[in-house]
Amino acid sequence: MKVTVAPGAGFCFGVKRALKIAFDAARKGDGPIVTLGPIIHNPQVVAKLGDEGLNVVESLDEVENGTLVVRSHGLPARTLEEAAARGLAIVDATCPFVKQAQECAAQLEAEGYTVVVLGEEDHPEVLSMTGNLGKPAFVVDGPKGLAKLGDAPRVGVVCQTTQPLEHLRAVVDSLLESTREVKVFNTICEATFARQERALALARKVDLMLIVGGRNSANTRRLWELCREAGCDAYHIETKDELEPRWFEGKTEVGITGGASTPQWIIEEIVQALEGI
Repeated sequence: MKVTVAPGAGFCFGVKRALKIAFDAARKGDGPIVTLGPIIHNPQVVAKLGDEGLNVVESLDEVENGTLVVRSHGLPARTLEEAAARGLAIVDATCPFVKQAQECAAQLEAEGYTVVVLGEEDHPEVLSMTGNLGKPAFVVDGPKGLAKLGDAPRVGVVCQTTQPLEHLRAVVDSLLESTREVKVFNTICEATFARQERALALARKVDLMLIVGGRNSANTRRLWELCREAGCDAYHIETKDELEPRWFEGKTEVGITGGASTPQWIIEEIVQALEGI
């Protein structure tokens, strides 16, 4: 059985940067070091950070002093202001592409547009974008969600950085049919787009795809969905322990890709495990 790993599988630039910042902060050990929510969506990496002394909290009420490392998905401005008011030192590990999306949303609002964010309403990245605005934004997961806009004459669009380009096109096309003025910032991360294209190209050549990454990772889940939509058998797993030998019966070629927060060592473990099946 041939095993092929898609080019570019594993950590993206923003995740590498965030983890370097987080590990550096943890090793300095200046008081309790925490993140508000996991710094990236990979349980195994978050566990390693915990071993280094960086812990995850769900509320600032759990922190009396120390350092807050801002997760790669960013945090709303008011949350950062509250952390500073509590006397916490702040180390910003927000992905630069996410920060750019935040700035684009704020610019659209300042220019008087009704802001539409294409993404998952409860995803931390989307919350960091909408939480920086003075007025509520409209979060949609596709064209159907635009019905709640009403008769907004001027609409500005940004999107969660891990959204597929075709989803953004569908939303914009729908808006152009009903809205007088539409301004769009394509805030999809270039690395995310390339990763999705490479995964699709591989899925069209192999018998089965393994998508490796945290189950709480939106971009990993999107890769799994895209491979399935391409007609390829696909499984989303976090570690080699989830592999089922029956999946590979009659298969001659298996493809592997990983989400932006999937470490290379987990992918390598899965490749080694497949050699024994």
